[in-house]
Amino acid sequence: MKNFFTEFKNFAIKGNMVDMAIGIIIGASFNAVVNTLVKKVIMPPLSLLTGGVNFGNKKYVLREAAEGIEEVAVGYGDLFNVLIDFLIVAFTIFLVVKGMNRFRNQAEDVDNEKVETPKNIELLSKIEKLLEEQNKLLQKKDD
Repeated sequence: MKNFFTEFKNFAIKGNMVDMAIGIIIGASFNAVVNTLVKKVIMPPLSLLTGGVNFGNKKYVLREAAEGIEEVAVGYGDLFNVLIDFLIVAFTIFLVVKGMNRFRNQAEDVDNEKVETPKNIELLSKIEKLLEEQNKLLQKKDD
């Protein structure tokens, strides 16, 4: 049993678990930002362009409400709102990942003098150059 708790402690303390928790918390906060952006910034002008239509209330009624019978309807307006949310989130994540990739590519470029190259990339670059020199020497020796 003690071994189980030690194993769990090692799992919980690892950086990946903390990184995941931070990502989930930021994701939840980001969700609130996106919802507000869609409902308060994007949808009002879109509603104005469509003659004041509120997409959240749009539905296709399959069965009208009657005495003791509830209405049955397909709420496609909510789906439209969720799709807009999704597109905004996907586009934002795309921009963030694109920016991160650009910075990573600059950092991994050994020839770029503006950005300090990480030590492991610099070391690999030196090893690659040494191997190329060694291959050239071996080819001359074989000729």
